[in-house]
Amino acid sequence: MRTLLKASLASAAVALLALGGLTPALAAQDKGQMVIIFRDGRRQTFSLAEIARVEFENTSTTSYQVGSAKFMGRWKVGDGAGGTFEITLQPAGKAHKTLGQADGTWTVVKGEALITWKDGWRDIIRKSGRKYQKVAYQPGASLDDPPNNTADAEYLEGQ
Repeated sequence: MRTLLKASLASAAVALLALGGLTPALAAQDKGQMVIIFRDGRRQTFSLAEIARVEFENTSTTSYQVGSAKFMGRWKVGDGAGGTFEITLQPAGKAHKTLGQADGTWTVVKGEALITWKDGWRDIIRKSGRKYQKVAYQPGASLDDPPNNTADAEYLEGQ
């Protein structure tokens, strides 16, 4: 049973990573569960208490940082002036937005998605209570400074 579970988890995780992420973990993380979605649409949920580790053997997929799966995908965020735009966080640390200089990079720092745009702006998507928010820092500002704007962030969908 243990071998079957291990093989199933590894196969499912590789399939999910190939599709662009484990973003259904957003819903499952509060319940202490891991949700695996197979290519044919089937879902399988595992209690995190039952999982010792997830191993990826003989894969050529990109390595993902712990915690990044809950941020990968499309986000609708506020611009701080009443408008909205979209941010897409892609595997391997690539980021894209529909406002201003479109390309950037991202990583998870202290459980938050830190996005650095080519124009020097930096955004952070973080959980705030039961919601997510986006905070923005202008070029040259320290992350220790107050943000230039703060707005709601809504997860739209995975890659």
